[in-house]
Amino acid sequence: MGNGWHEWPLVLFTVLGQCVAGGLIVSGVVWMNIKDDRIGQLRIVRSQFFLWLLMGLGFIASMMHLGSPLRAFNSLNRIGASALSNEIAAGSLFFAVGGFWWLLAWLGKLPSGIARLWLLVSMVFGVLFVWAMTRVYQIDTVPTWHNGYTTAAFFLTMLMGGPLLAALLLRVAGVRFHASRFAAVSVVALVASIAVVMLQSIQLGTIHSSLQQAVALVPDYPQLQVVRLLLLALGLGCWICPLVMRRQPKISSLLVGFLLVAAGELIGRGLFYGLHMTVGLAVAG
Repeated sequence: MGNGWHEWPLVLFTVLGQCVAGGLIVSGVVWMNIKDDRIGQLRIVRSQFFLWLLMGLGFIASMMHLGSPLRAFNSLNRIGASALSNEIAAGSLFFAVGGFWWLLAWLGKLPSGIARLWLLVSMVFGVLFVWAMTRVYQIDTVPTWHNGYTTAAFFLTMLMGGPLLAALLLRVAGVRFHASRFAAVSVVALVASIAVVMLQSIQLGTIHSSLQQAVALVPDYPQLQVVRLLLLALGLGCWICPLVMRRQPKISSLLVGFLLVAAGELIGRGLFYGLHMTVGLAVAG
């Protein structure tokens, strides 16, 4: 039994990867919408350095999960047949295509039309990367993972952490945008996350192996989910409250907000890994 933190490399990889994918989409949309402000676009690109820094940290963490970094290449041996290989390939493609766009955009080596198309492709790869992550855990012998709640949780992380991370980077870049629209997306994602927790908690009570109930895998599951949801609400509040009062959120407020949301999602992802169990056996963290 445990809270799943023994899988901390995967916890970091999935949460950071999903936040980066969402952050690129939101900051990319703003970048495209200010096409007449070349200086503003360059500032956004410079601030996106932190997206790729986080993505790099996520990949480093994922390689640690393999035991040896040299094994990372073996994970690509079954692209198309293995969900794990597809995940690594999708993530690498997203990292390479998006990162290369960022580098050329910083250097000013991309014509406007090509830059927009390349960025759109990078955004699509980001969504495909998150989708590929969800497929890794759709294992029919692991009933606590093999459901729509897994897919929903991964995309909801992207929809909560991504816009907030982008808002922080855009504030650092000094670029104004319609923040309330993206904040509304994160609020809806938070409400959906609460619904997912409630519905999944009911489902867990019906799942059991020959030896153990799913609800016994993480004894503190209800309490930790409450803590997680409070952190998410507080984190988004650091962004939304200033907007409601028609004030520009401070960088420090957005940073604290993102850290709180990230902490909440790290707890949630730890609980997810802690719920691993195999049909016919009792397998806890």
